Amino acid sequence: MTHYDVVINGGGMAGAVLALGLGRLHRPDGSALRIAVIEAVAPERDLHPGFDARSIALAGHSRELLEQLGLWPRLAGLTTPINHIQVSDQGHFGQVNIRADDYPVPALGYVVELHPVGQLLYRHMTLCPNIALLCPARIETLIQEPGRVVLTLNDGQSLTATLLVAADGSQSVVRRQLGLTSRRLDYRQSGIIANVQTAAPHQGRAFERFTREGPIALLPMGEGRCSLVWCASCERAEQLMSLDDEAFLQQLQQEFGYRLGRLQRTGRRHCYPLVLDEIERPWHHRVALIGNAAHLLHPIAGQGFNLGLRDVAALVDKVRRALMDERDIGSYSVLSAYGQARQPDQAEIVGLTTALALIFSNDHPALAAGRNLGLMAMAASSTAKDKLAWRAMGKR
Repeated sequence: MTHYDVVINGGGMAGAVLALGLGRLHRPDGSALRIAVIEAVAPERDLHPGFDARSIALAGHSRELLEQLGLWPRLAGLTTPINHIQVSDQGHFGQVNIRADDYPVPALGYVVELHPVGQLLYRHMTLCPNIALLCPARIETLIQEPGRVVLTLNDGQSLTATLLVAADGSQSVVRRQLGLTSRRLDYRQSGIIANVQTAAPHQGRAFERFTREGPIALLPMGEGRCSLVWCASCERAEQLMSLDDEAFLQQLQQEFGYRLGRLQRTGRRHCYPLVLDEIERPWHHRVALIGNAAHLLHPIAGQGFNLGLRDVAALVDKVRRALMDERDIGSYSVLSAYGQARQPDQAEIVGLTTALALIFSNDHPALAAGRNLGLMAMAASSTAKDKLAWRAMGKR
């Protein structure tokens, strides 16, 4: 069996960033950690059609975390800054505008296209001498022993790890094999993701517009495109997915308006159910859970990857401290310290996104009037707007 200090199951954004962050750590004797990343899907080698690339929003604080991990200089050229956020409610006057110029920050956030960033992270993992990329491969069996975790892969390989990290998403193999239960809430909504071309330039503006059935977000991207996330009831989403591109854009234009002029083109649409799926205790014996394997959120506030990135930064910090003190990085004391440090942040963000999803995806007249008055009051109060702005940037 090949032994690794850390085995990460899942080579997506969270897993790749964790691997590269841990790859920079050293023991007091100067030796680096031996790391393996298990990924079931081989990365695409061909050029991805950029118009159909999916995107995520990085909060301003996430940039700081990526700088601490030594990754921001590599990623900065692949991001589009968000300079202005407008929050509005369909059919009402309430509106909040947040501008980066009003705060001592270079941008409120950044939009990242997953495909080029994934290719970049994969390339850097292959160039790192202490990271082994096992791909394509899947975990078949997982056995926890007192001093290690024993893994058997579907290609016949056997390996052991001092610490196993589940970065394999909401359908986590690790979570399933450990029998960990989660708290689930079905929002009875689906999210439609696509990229759209607009007649008017976005100029770094991001929009969150609340409609009767759910929020519509348009985020600025390169080449004059915007990344769309449209949340609607499952029935409405199914109907929208059945439309041709022209009819889909007409429906979107009707809901979103003409803030960016006429919507000219849409890329391939993807649709997925929206649920909350949360592990309340994101650690186990010699196992830590990060990202969507620990908490899958509603996309209403764009907090999913940002919360996962804070998981990554916290775990790297706990491992670094354990190495400095020459402690076992997979021990109960190290992992419980990680889990307990992450629980308040996770609980706060889960509560926030759930409340927003329920309040702002509801056409009840009283709720509609209340949220409109709330937006108007926030626009008039610099203190309230500042709190919203700092939360949008990922800061407390």
